[in-house]
Amino acid sequence: MDWSKCRVYVTGASGIVGSWLVKNLLNNGAYVVALIHDSDPKTELFRTGTVNQIAVVNGCLEDYAVQERAINEHEIDTVFHLGAQPIVSTALRNPLPTFEANIRGTWNILEACRIHKELVRRIVVASSDKAYGESDQLPYTEDMPINGKHPYDVSKSCTDLLAISYAHTYGLPVSVARCGNIYGGGDLNWSRIVPGTILSLLKNQRPIIRSDGKFIRDYIYVEDVVSAYMSMAAAVQSSDARGQAFNFSPETQVTVIEIVRTIQKLMGRTDLEPEILDTVKMEIRDQYLDAGKARRVLGWMPLHSLEQGLIKTIAWYVDYFSGKAQEVAD
Repeated sequence: MDWSKCRVYVTGASGIVGSWLVKNLLNNGAYVVALIHDSDPKTELFRTGTVNQIAVVNGCLEDYAVQERAINEHEIDTVFHLGAQPIVSTALRNPLPTFEANIRGTWNILEACRIHKELVRRIVVASSDKAYGESDQLPYTEDMPINGKHPYDVSKSCTDLLAISYAHTYGLPVSVARCGNIYGGGDLNWSRIVPGTILSLLKNQRPIIRSDGKFIRDYIYVEDVVSAYMSMAAAVQSSDARGQAFNFSPETQVTVIEIVRTIQKLMGRTDLEPEILDTVKMEIRDQYLDAGKARRVLGWMPLHSLEQGLIKTIAWYVDYFSGKAQEVAD
């Protein structure tokens, strides 16, 4: 696919995946427009100066007029809808803003694409493995029902349903991506296990595990997610991809304590025993995905093992904090 001929709109562009996706699109010659709600100089998009190479639309997902204007005035042909309120605990404390951003935000994007079907040729909607909800049958496959029960999970279930509805009802060229836990450089949400553990070790502190450490997840490196999303965009106009959901996973499952131990080993800090709080509430205990459909239909394969991804991630944070001794100490 020749990205140099594409005009691309990215929501959630300052997030971990969005910032890596924008860089990849620029490297491939695309014209990129990003939706930015709050400007944060610490994010990868701003810190690296990438924001100066793109067009920026200021606004929020909940504002339909902003989405319609962005697509129409910038003559967008490709949409990556990554924007969302992404934190499970935040959704649990106050669900309404999560529903507004994740559900209303999604139908705003899709509706704006619908009324500008003559422009928009491909849409990728980022969902989550949490859209499936809790299941006794694992790994999740795409033919399983989506069945979220808690606020964040429900918001992602609705995201899925809306995207598939617009594909099958209005013929929109849209596909849905469901990933496991995404990690990599640029994630500044320290409540997440990978960046939180790395930060603790850099500060010579014990890593914090909010659960009992036995929750099972699959962890996917951010560059593999970017390649997944771009593969979906390239294929979405085909009958095998339009209106379809795809799981993306390295298909290796680890417990929370295992990924913490792996980070400790790679950073040479096995002396700091993790502190297990066991205070997590209303989170799905075990989640992992089957990625066979993505292999068959899209030809997608992850390029990083867990250890390879973590090595690159740790190197990113070491570089990020180099010369920031006070920030690490704080």
